Amino acid sequence: MLDRATEWWGVIVPSFTDTQWVENFRMSEETYVYLCNKLRPAMERQDTAFRECIPLKKRVTIALWKLGTGSEYRSIGHLFGVSNTTVCRCVQDFCAAAEMLLVPELICSPDREKFAEMADYTENRWGLPQCVGAIDGSHIPILAPQEYHCDYFNRKGWHSIILQGVVDGKGHFWNVFAGMPGSLHDARVLSMSSLWELASRGNYYPPCTRNIGGVNAGYYILGDNAYPLQNWLIKTFPDNGWLTAEHVIYNKNICRARVVVENAFGRLKGRWRCLMKINDSDVKLVKSMVVTCLLTDDDIRELRDVDPGAAVLTSLENSDTDTASSDTDSEEHPDLPEPLTALFDATLRELSPQEIKVDIFLLKLTVSQVQIIVLSLWNWDILFSFNIEK
Repeated sequence: MLDRATEWWGVIVPSFTDTQWVENFRMSEETYVYLCNKLRPAMERQDTAFRECIPLKKRVTIALWKLGTGSEYRSIGHLFGVSNTTVCRCVQDFCAAAEMLLVPELICSPDREKFAEMADYTENRWGLPQCVGAIDGSHIPILAPQEYHCDYFNRKGWHSIILQGVVDGKGHFWNVFAGMPGSLHDARVLSMSSLWELASRGNYYPPCTRNIGGVNAGYYILGDNAYPLQNWLIKTFPDNGWLTAEHVIYNKNICRARVVVENAFGRLKGRWRCLMKINDSDVKLVKSMVVTCLLTDDDIRELRDVDPGAAVLTSLENSDTDTASSDTDSEEHPDLPEPLTALFDATLRELSPQEIKVDIFLLKLTVSQVQIIVLSLWNWDILFSFNIEK
């Protein structure tokens, strides 16, 4: 029998500090113990007459290491002193137990009180009444499956499955749909989910309407232009070159509120690196791993634990949070000081549709394009001044 080293698990891990626990296993030791106790009924094994079973804590740790780092089974086996097959079984058992025991508690439809709380938070932060969240999709890299591999080849040039998620204003997932092939359009993925079926029939959101501008509006979520416009799914006005000032302001507020779902995906992948690397597991297990990462992430949030993936998109989140929490910001333009807001409003009222079209075009320029334009104007100014002096 092959001798395997176990010093790392038996000697080094017990000496980890709280910071090292978070860095290596994506959660504190307290949360880790809570997770082990939660999954004990489904994951604990008994010793037999032929061999001793792997302890529950070690099995959970192996699975967390796989999810947190995305390392190969062989590397994890060398680290923990177990075989590749054992690593795979630990990951499978952990994901199956998490889906069975944690899904009913963490990812479920909010009740009436929770919907009202989410709507109030979004309105207070972004000025969007009756909005209860934002929806988006994210591609999870996978190895090309042997069957129907063309269906999983996405528009970005690699194989993936799609994770569709809906988050509230705080970035917490409350509806997920994972496992669809990467070649599908976001609208197609939505139409195949239970969210579409229930919301289209009016059975998903509680019957709570509010009169806004003479229209009785119910709860809704925000989506990008890839999604179809519904009375429960709102998106921005298409930029056809003739947007009014009100349309520009409306689109801006919608885009600012939608950042929360992009940040949520960034935090999720920053914490669980298996979602960023090409996963060497089969498609069915990858789907289970994706859902498990969502569950453990939400579980840790409930326990108010540290988020090691918070460094992802930190500057974007900080700027968004600071902007939304500023006491001197106006309701229509939370990102501008009061004097500039009044000037901005007056400027928008005076702009013609052609001028608005030009401004929107300039806003779409990338940083590199702006640098090229500025450099060209600067060189032209030097040449013009040289000719004048000459």
